[in-house]
Amino acid sequence: MDSSTPTQTPGSGPSRRRGVPWVLAGAGLVAVLAAVGLVWRGGDDAQAPSATAASVKASQSQGSHAGGGSTGAAPSGVEEAEAAERRFSDQTCFPELGRFNDGVTLETFREQAAPLLASKDALVRDYLKAKLAELIGDDAGKAGQVVDWAREAQGAEFQVLLSGLRASDAVQKPQVAARLLEAGMDAKLPIERRAGMLSALDTQKHLPPAAMDRMADFARDPASTEAGWAATRTLGRVMARESENHGDASPYLDRLITIATDAPDEQIRHLAQTAPLHNSPVLDAKTTERFARILQSEGNEDGRDAAAQVLAMSSDKEQVLKLFTDSFQREQSLCVRWALFRFSARVAGREALPVMANMATVDPRFQPLYRVFETLYAQGNVDFIRVWNELPDQNPFGCLDRHQ
Repeated sequence: MDSSTPTQTPGSGPSRRRGVPWVLAGAGLVAVLAAVGLVWRGGDDAQAPSATAASVKASQSQGSHAGGGSTGAAPSGVEEAEAAERRFSDQTCFPELGRFNDGVTLETFREQAAPLLASKDALVRDYLKAKLAELIGDDAGKAGQVVDWAREAQGAEFQVLLSGLRASDAVQKPQVAARLLEAGMDAKLPIERRAGMLSALDTQKHLPPAAMDRMADFARDPASTEAGWAATRTLGRVMARESENHGDASPYLDRLITIATDAPDEQIRHLAQTAPLHNSPVLDAKTTERFARILQSEGNEDGRDAAAQVLAMSSDKEQVLKLFTDSFQREQSLCVRWALFRFSARVAGREALPVMANMATVDPRFQPLYRVFETLYAQGNVDFIRVWNELPDQNPFGCLDRHQ
């Protein structure tokens, strides 16, 4: 979470279009063919795209003359385009990609994709992911086959398999999600592969309570490392998506706060601490109390900074202002003090000025900032975003640079 902004735009995780129409993938194939032709062949063939464009212009020009009934000779530009078309060779395009597109099935995907993956071309990989998602479709059996392949795949193939599965319709089926979760929990698999399996679940529209519990418990395991981080991120992303669809985010938030409090890995804790910023829930009394404990006990100042921002969304303004006042006096970090100061204004607006004045008395470095806030509220500003945007310096202590 970048604290340089007063609010966090709801995060949706990696954007994707589910069920991409193959007409788009076909258009993408044309672009890939052209790009791969340049990368793989080079030399004189690099002129081929301009020749192709010229031939298109020639066809359009001839069509327009035919429509107008003209019988005159073609302009010299058209003649040049026709000559360029005759010089064009289909060998400019990587022929294997075209043959792959025409003949691949799910059963032959791995074998036929292998030489294409060897190109290390990002456009080719994107095409393979989209093609695999199309081949899987809404078929849970096919999706399960891909999960099995991914358990043993390496490198780029592993990434393509999981990305294609993640983008398919079938990944939303409970039995497919369950297989991904089981793979992510399988201690016999390398930790980075388990992380990939758990990340592939982040496009889910909903996670059942049992799955949330397993992921939260796993994230609190000292041995989970990057896979625990992936499990935490998946919980946060599904929470944000379900919240956007007017679902109940509280079960996810409950597990995330548990991770934010108990996980031994500092990075995993911080990820969980910032997760609520992606969907801005209004904190009830219980959740407010749990984040208050994080603010008061978290050893990492970034975590305390995040807790202050989350607490600004609490429904109990009076309690939070009191908490901020007490925490400001004990806090040794200037950057966390700056978070407590500015988010006091977010909690209660103009009503927070007495609290902010007290903070400026405790730490005189905040007196110029207090005068700025006081002036902005005196000018009739009400919305915190407007006040924030009117600040002459949003980063007076250089704290926000840490999150760039």
